[in-house]
Amino acid sequence: MRLPTKGDFLIPRRTVPNLVVGLASVFLLGACGSSTGTDPASVAPAAPATSGPAPSASAASAPGDTGSSESGHPATTTSVMARSMKSIGIVVTDDKGLALYRYDKDQPTPSKWTCSGACTKTWIPVIVQDSVQTSGVEHSLLGTVHRNGMKQLTLAGWPLYRYIGDTEAGQVNGQGKDKEWYAVTPSGQKSAATS
Repeated sequence: MRLPTKGDFLIPRRTVPNLVVGLASVFLLGACGSSTGTDPASVAPAAPATSGPAPSASAASAPGDTGSSESGHPATTTSVMARSMKSIGIVVTDDKGLALYRYDKDQPTPSKWTCSGACTKTWIPVIVQDSVQTSGVEHSLLGTVHRNGMKQLTLAGWPLYRYIGDTEAGQVNGQGKDKEWYAVTPSGQKSAATS
């Protein structure tokens, strides 16, 4: 049996610092997936504008089914459309006809959400998968912001939410709540009308 010599330990000593640097790089790159940044490439091209009644909710997503994305029941959508709502004017709705809202404490440039934890039980982030169809909403204004491993839909940079108090298509019960939450217009502005 041969005893180790001084030269035998050079490889492990070089490997350990390289391993540490590699692991640090992985952690730093993982931190890049924060709450900022848009990903407009994940939103599909605009579909032709259509008119007609609002889409009805499916059995899997009843109008009152508004789970939080943090609790594992995201408010997902496959399309957004401009719709005229009673006493409030034209606002953006999801594929179930439910009004979408923006939060004054969020940021549009770069996109950043601030509603988290208990806030998302009332204001449910709108999560998208791969593509979103549009009707009456300029496709180039849509994007996404990373949120806990998912993609939250943005409009003109503003992260979008559904309000748990809207249980049927056409309701805008969240309009003006706490003077910070507003139904979003097709251009990404907050609706100034009161419901």
